[in-house]
Amino acid sequence: AAIVLCLDVGFTMSNSASGEESSLEQAKKVMTKFVQRQVFAESKDEVAVVLFGTDGTRNDLASGDQYQNITVHRSLMLPDFDLLEDIQDVIKPDSEQADFLDAIIVCMDLLQKETIGKRYEKRHIELFTDLSSPVSEDQLEIIIANLKKTGISLQFFLPFPVDVDDGGGDTNASVHSQMHRNSFPRKGLTEQQKEGIDVVRKLMHTLDEEGGLEEIYTFRESLERLSMFKKIERRPMAWPCQLTIGSNLSIRIVAYKSVTEEKVKKMWTVVDAKTLRKDDVQKETVYCLNDDDETEVQRDDTIQGFRYGSDIVPFSKEDEEQMKYKTEAKCFSVLGFSRSSQIQRHYYMGNQVLKVFAAKDDENAAVAFSALVHALDELKVVAIVRYVYDRRCNPQIGVAFPYIKDAYECLIYVQLPYMEDLRQYIFSSLKNNKKCIPTADQLSAVDSLIDSMNLIYEDDDGETFEDLFKPSKISNPHFQRLYQCLQHKAFHPNEPLPPVEQHILEMLEVPCVVKERCQAPLEKVKALFPLKEVGKKKEEKTAQDIFKDNEDGPNPKKPKIDDEEGSFSIIKLAEGNVTSVGSVNPAEDFRILVRQKNADFKDVSQQLINRIDQFLENKDSQYYMKGISCISVFREEAIKLSKVQCFNDFLQALKSKVEDKALADFWEIMIQDRISLITKDEAEGSLVTSEEAEKFLASKEKKNETLPPTDEGGDVDDLVSTI
Repeated sequence: AAIVLCLDVGFTMSNSASGEESSLEQAKKVMTKFVQRQVFAESKDEVAVVLFGTDGTRNDLASGDQYQNITVHRSLMLPDFDLLEDIQDVIKPDSEQADFLDAIIVCMDLLQKETIGKRYEKRHIELFTDLSSPVSEDQLEIIIANLKKTGISLQFFLPFPVDVDDGGGDTNASVHSQMHRNSFPRKGLTEQQKEGIDVVRKLMHTLDEEGGLEEIYTFRESLERLSMFKKIERRPMAWPCQLTIGSNLSIRIVAYKSVTEEKVKKMWTVVDAKTLRKDDVQKETVYCLNDDDETEVQRDDTIQGFRYGSDIVPFSKEDEEQMKYKTEAKCFSVLGFSRSSQIQRHYYMGNQVLKVFAAKDDENAAVAFSALVHALDELKVVAIVRYVYDRRCNPQIGVAFPYIKDAYECLIYVQLPYMEDLRQYIFSSLKNNKKCIPTADQLSAVDSLIDSMNLIYEDDDGETFEDLFKPSKISNPHFQRLYQCLQHKAFHPNEPLPPVEQHILEMLEVPCVVKERCQAPLEKVKALFPLKEVGKKKEEKTAQDIFKDNEDGPNPKKPKIDDEEGSFSIIKLAEGNVTSVGSVNPAEDFRILVRQKNADFKDVSQQLINRIDQFLENKDSQYYMKGISCISVFREEAIKLSKVQCFNDFLQALKSKVEDKALADFWEIMIQDRISLITKDEAEGSLVTSEEAEKFLASKEKKNETLPPTDEGGDVDDLVSTI
C-alpha cells in the first residue's frame, strides 16, 4: 500500500488547556505508533508525509497564491527509524494556516505521480487536524469525484468526535466515537471548527453513505487501537509434492504452513560504540590449546570432538557425512492408516502444522484428493505419513487427518514422535497415602473452582457461546515488549529501559468476569484446605555422627533404612539397564551392579578402580572430587557386603600411586574427608586397628608438611610436588 500521512502544523494545533497535551503532540503520538507498527512488522507499505500550515511551501502544485503553506516533507518510501526521529524531533508547530482540502489535493497529486509504474493494493490518505484553519468548499465536488475515480481512501483523525456538536448533520455518527463523547467539551468548539466538522461529514458521507463516518477517529481512540505493534505478516510458500499410497497411487498436492512458531529475526548490525561505524568492528577468532601457555593452533589443524566421560571422541566432517541419513528427495508417502482415537493429543510434536491441498488446475488430483479426505472423515481414520521436506532433511513420521469446511477441504499434517521420543515416567499413586485422600467436601470445592474458571461464557439458553479469553486477538507479549525497548533505545540510548506498558500487562490478566466468578469458590477452597506453617525440625546429631571413625557399633537409635526403600531416584528405574561402571555416574553404577544377583564384587570393583585411575590421570579438581565420591561408595559397599580386604588392598595400592605420580592435592582431599582403611571396629573381616588407620593418613600428612633435612631419598619431581 501507498500511504500519505497529512499533518496540520498550524499555530492552532499547538494550543492546549492547562495540564493537557496539545493537538499536535497527540497527533504526533498517533503517527509515531502507526509508523512503529509498520517498521517492526517489516511492512512493505510505503509512507509519505505532507505538512500543511508550514511557514514555507514545497509542493508540485504551488503557484501564485494556490496551495501555499503546504510542504511535502517526505516522499513515498519504506518507513524507518529516520521517519520516527523526524516525527518526534523535526516536525514542529509553525505560525501559518492552510486549507485541509488543498492539503488533500496535494496528497492525491503525490500519490498519483509517485505510484506511476508501481503496483499497490491500495492508496490511502490519513489526515490529522483540529479543523481550526479556514476551509473553502469550492473544489469539494472535484475532490470527491477524483477520490472515487482513483480509488484513494481517506481517514480523518481529530481531537474530538464529529458528533460532539448536536446542532445538525447526520445523526448516524461513528459508533466508536460514542465512547469518547466526553473527551472534548461540547461548548469548546469554535465556529470555524463547527464549519470544518460539517465539511468533513459531507465529504465522508458522500464517499461512503453507510460507513463513511466510521472512518473518522479521535486521537485518543487511535492511540488505544495502535498501542499494539502489528504482527509480521507472512505469506506461506507453496510446497508441491506427490502424495503416494503404495506404489501405484499418486496424487499431486501442494502444502502450506498453517501454524508455525514466529521467531524474532536478530539481524542486528554490530557497530563501534563510539564511532557508530560497522567497519570499525573487527572480529578475529583464534584457536588455542587448553594448556598453561594457551598455544595457538591453526583452524585447519582442529577437528570437532565430543566429550564422553573423561575422553574426547573426534568427529570429523567425513564421519558426519557417513552417519547422516540419506534421503532421495521430498516425500509425502502414506505408510498406513489408523483410527483417529488412537492418536492422542500429547503425541503431537514439531513446531509447525501443514495444510495439504490438491494441486491447482489439476482436476484429476482434485477428485482423487477429495475422495481420500471424505473417506478418512467418514471412516474416522487418519493417515500415518512419511514426510521429507527435501533431500537435505531427515524424514519425519506424522499424522494427516481430514479437515472439511464449506469453503475448502484439506489434510492437516502434524509430526508424531518416534519410539525414542516417548518417555514413560512412573510415579507413585497419591491414593496410597491416607493423609492425602481428600474428603467429599474438598472434591466438591475444587470442582466448583474449576467450573467457575471456565473461559467460555454460555448464555442461559445454553446455545450461545463466547470466548472470554481470545488468544487469536492477543499479540505476543514478548514481541510487544521487545519492540517497545528497541524503539526506546533508538531515541534514548543512555536511558534505562522503560517499564512494561500497562496494556501489555492487562492483556495477560484473567478476564474480570472470571476473576469475580471464582472468588466464592476460592474462599471455600481456602477454608477446606488450611495451610499450617510447619517448623523444620533440627537434625539431632549424636556423638557417633560427629566421631564416625570411633564408632563402637551400630547406633540403636538410628533407624535402619532398607536398601529398597531408600531415596527415590530416576537411576533406580534404570537398574536393569546398567551393565558396567560408566564414566558419567560411576558411583551409582557401582552401587547398582554390586547389589544385583550373582554380582562378582571383585570384577565390579576392578571396573570402578579403573575409572578412579582415569579420573586421577586428568589431574583436575573436578575429576578429583568424582574420584573421591567413587572411593566413598566403594568403602560403604565393602563394609555392607563384608568385602573389607578388597577395599583395604585397593587403598594401599592407591597410596603408592599417589606418591609415585605426585598427586599430593588429591591426597589432601582424602585426609580432609578422613577416608582411610576400614578398621575392625567398623567391620568384622578387618585386621586394621583405629590407630593404624590414623597412621595411614597421618604418615602421608607429615610427609607432605616437612621434609627431613637428612632425607636424601626422592628426586627433583617429588621435591617440587611437595613444595
